[in-house]
Amino acid sequence: MGTQINLRLSEELLVKAQEYSNKHGFDNVQEFIKETLRERLFNEPTLSEPELKLVLKLAEAVKKDRGLLGTKEELMANLKRRN
Repeated sequence: MGTQINLRLSEELLVKAQEYSNKHGFDNVQEFIKETLRERLFNEPTLSEPELKLVLKLAEAVKKDRGLLGTKEELMANLKRRN
């Protein structure tokens, strides 16, 4: 268990944080803020759940099809098809 803090954000900052959180697979703004603090304080970048799933799909696809890695556009198109 940790210590609870209260944080006051401007409406604009809260909306941007909510948009970013939703787009990048965070459960909520609090999780996004905690992850951002970890990265800044401990220099430990981690992957969000959707990012991790994408990396695992990429690894699986590369393992099956060595010719998968072409241009960035081709790679993204292949990943989207396998999603």
